[in-house]
Amino acid sequence: MKKNLYLTALLLGVSTASFSQTDLHQKIEDESKKIESKVISWRRDFHEHPELGNQEVRTAGIIANHLRSLGIEVQEKVSFTGVVGVLKGGKPGPVIALRADMDGLPVTERVDVPFKSKVRTVYNEQETGVMHACGHDSHVAILMGVAEVLAGMKNELQGTVKFIFQPAEEGVSDKGQAFGADGMIKAGALENPKVDVIFGLHINSQTPSGVIAYKAGPIMAAVDEMNFVIKGKQTHGAYPWEGADPIVAASQIVTSLQTIVSRNVKLTEAPAVVTVGAIHGGIRHNIIPEEVKMIGTIRTLGKEQRVMVHRRIKEIAENTGKALGVDVDVEIVNGYPVTINDVNLTKQMLPTLEMSAGKANIVEVPPTMGAEDFSYFQEKVPGVFFFLGGMDPKKSPSQVAPHHTPDFYLDETGFVLGVKTLSNMVVDYGNMSQPIDTKSAKKGKKSK
Repeated sequence: MKKNLYLTALLLGVSTASFSQTDLHQKIEDESKKIESKVISWRRDFHEHPELGNQEVRTAGIIANHLRSLGIEVQEKVSFTGVVGVLKGGKPGPVIALRADMDGLPVTERVDVPFKSKVRTVYNEQETGVMHACGHDSHVAILMGVAEVLAGMKNELQGTVKFIFQPAEEGVSDKGQAFGADGMIKAGALENPKVDVIFGLHINSQTPSGVIAYKAGPIMAAVDEMNFVIKGKQTHGAYPWEGADPIVAASQIVTSLQTIVSRNVKLTEAPAVVTVGAIHGGIRHNIIPEEVKMIGTIRTLGKEQRVMVHRRIKEIAENTGKALGVDVDVEIVNGYPVTINDVNLTKQMLPTLEMSAGKANIVEVPPTMGAEDFSYFQEKVPGVFFFLGGMDPKKSPSQVAPHHTPDFYLDETGFVLGVKTLSNMVVDYGNMSQPIDTKSAKKGKKSK
């Protein structure tokens, strides 16, 4: 008899929890639709007033004021301009972080919209426009919407939610100290209270609105910089045998670097990219210069692969220089690590993604060679990062502009799905992390 009573109580507890969770999902659905116009309005305002990395003062102020109006604890100036909000739910549970990046890019906008950016600045000694050409304005607006939805059901939430609004995801001109996600972590954004898991999204202008793209494991590449200084011996262009030509050496280095991907990388396991982006050297048609400088980017998808590619770049460049009688100095600057979605957590949250967007609108994608400093957070705690569609479903990717371009444009109808999905992830993970406590099962209680 006691055993039957125990099982009845246990089942009752599960049933009650399930009903409550379903109820919250419906509330999230309703509230997300109610604030859709507000989210779009926020995004348009941020789009019209973009700010570069570590300069997001206006953006951060609007965020902080909004969070305070919702009764959320707010910490400002975290790693320059970062904002962290803490919402304590009415029930015990995990600490779940949600992240949005705030910075714009040194890009002059060409899109003719009423909220077009007219902001100008000087970047790397060049005058340029400033534009949200990667969608960070939508990330901020979506997370502000999530904060409003979740604050409205605070008493029903299991656990604590940390809203992390991060500056400088795109980097800063002066990289003398930690910035972006790395800076936020070092400033304590994942502590007090200590974060258990983190979720984030990135809008994608070439994925249809209403669609979510995801991948367990590596989803975005590590990004590193390579810098070369090739020093030869200057001479008259008519008498090359009297000098050592750094231009010929640079040309051979560029060509030989391509063999790393084609001959050293195990392409069946993961792709890689080695790209020289600029070459500077010489001043006149008949002078062989003394020096040539080159810069480029490296993209890899695994730790061992990253080490191997770095090693081969140095070997090729330095030995080519020796063969041609020039000195080659190679500097590789480590950038963001690989963005790796925790495999178990991704599987655990996949039903939530499917429920939020509809199973037909969930697409598993191969990894992209783009990079994201969300990866720093994932090195500290398990995380899931996914792509949110921001393209007019009537168009194809070839018809729309990619990210980081003057013609970048977002279809705003997809924003509400971002609000709904992140909110559902908080509710569902909080429920998953609250297993039935057998000692209190008779009362239908739960504990962490």
